[in-house]
Amino acid sequence: MTYLTILPFLIPLSATAVSVLLNRRWPVQAAWSLGALLTAFGSSVLLLIQVIDSGKPVVFQMGGWAAPFGISMVADLLSATMAVMVQGVMLCGLIYALGAKDSDVRYPSFMPLFLALTAGLTGGMLTGDIFNLFVMVELIVISAVALTAMSDDRYGAEAAYKYVYISAIGTITLLIGIGALYVSYGTLNMADLAQRISANPDAPMLWVAIVFLFITFMNKSAVFPMHFWQPDFYAAAPTPVSAMSSVVVKLGVYMFIRMTTLLFVPHAEAIRTMLLVAGVAGVIYGGLSALGTHDAKRMLAYSTLAQTGFILIGIGWGTALSLAAAIIFTINHSLIKSALLMLVGYIASRAPIKTAAFNVVQGVGRIAPQAGVLFFLGVMALAGLPPTNGFISKFALFQSGAQAQQWVWLAIIGVPSLFTLVYATRAFMRIWWQDLTHPGQRAAILRAAGKHSDDVVWQAKPYGDSLLAPTILISLCVGLGLFAEPMTRLALATANSILQPAQYVAAVLGK
Repeated sequence: MTYLTILPFLIPLSATAVSVLLNRRWPVQAAWSLGALLTAFGSSVLLLIQVIDSGKPVVFQMGGWAAPFGISMVADLLSATMAVMVQGVMLCGLIYALGAKDSDVRYPSFMPLFLALTAGLTGGMLTGDIFNLFVMVELIVISAVALTAMSDDRYGAEAAYKYVYISAIGTITLLIGIGALYVSYGTLNMADLAQRISANPDAPMLWVAIVFLFITFMNKSAVFPMHFWQPDFYAAAPTPVSAMSSVVVKLGVYMFIRMTTLLFVPHAEAIRTMLLVAGVAGVIYGGLSALGTHDAKRMLAYSTLAQTGFILIGIGWGTALSLAAAIIFTINHSLIKSALLMLVGYIASRAPIKTAAFNVVQGVGRIAPQAGVLFFLGVMALAGLPPTNGFISKFALFQSGAQAQQWVWLAIIGVPSLFTLVYATRAFMRIWWQDLTHPGQRAAILRAAGKHSDDVVWQAKPYGDSLLAPTILISLCVGLGLFAEPMTRLALATANSILQPAQYVAAVLGK
């Protein structure tokens, strides 16, 4: 059943084309898109089950061309797990979009672009060819830029321009890295590259490739100092799209794992050192920036910078337990951050002016206590408190650091890890506990928003986006905290398998 490897990518990609044809029938288009993502998610779950049962990677050779001449789609424990994570969160994102009040979600192009974004992310996780990865990255960028530009927010076009320009840097560096690898080894199949690099780790252009690929994946995962596109993207993109950025950045994280465990094993120690430095910088800078921001979505953007830093530290330590912790952190953070962004979007949809700025949403949550309960649970998860999945993430990471005796690094990240509790709790207090913004401040807020006081009734709206999708995600956060063993067992098995790249190489090359 090797065809299961291609279905999680092929289903949303094919559904994109059909969705375009349904562009004048929004209810039909929406139902089709939801059905397609449900089917794709089911196929990714079946793929993961097949990989677990077989005990080895499942490979599909596109067009029947054997590796390394054709394009390989490869599902090992890592890529199959990431595909399930991506499609599960994207499915919740679409559910949120169906219940959102934004006018942009009903544009004829929204559903096709959302499906294309899902296809690009899934294909990036499953591809076994590094040039095919470039194709998937471009599909992601084009879809995300267009989805951001169509936002109701007046800064949507500006955020889209920033994203496309900064992504262009990643495109150039990725192509240079790919070119350097091809010049050095004459192949772009990742399994074949791994074999050839191990046999000849001193090719003249190899470090050129490593450096440029490292810059690329820093760009794609919004790692400090390549994070500048992310806060604007979070703040201006439609909520169903900004909530998906928690999985968009995970493609870069995934490739950092591949760089250190598959492609550049002889040079992994140096790469891990760079990841540790970048991770610590992200934890500190992201935490401090989140403390000082004025907008709830921007706060969560800087929080993602810090949380990604923790993941990079786990990859940087390089042990089986720390890699398992990084995988657990990756999955859990995607669920937590997507849910929190949806909840902030829900509050923004009920605010007097549709924005997540604290001086506008202050007190709006008081009419939505059910959303407050969900947000509080999300805050607990983000801060790493029991009984949520965020506690499992932090505990696994710090346990792996203690086991590896990384005391200096643990001391450095210990205090900044407390920042999360401070800024997340403060956001909860401002939105759900304080009174609405004082009348004396409202005129200045309205002028800054380009609105007249006669056009806005300063009170929470009685309607807003749906809470179904964030409820599903927060329920998963609590469930994976209370019943963490299956996920931790899968993460440990995944970490042990990727530390033995010979099995991946043999499965792809048929040896």
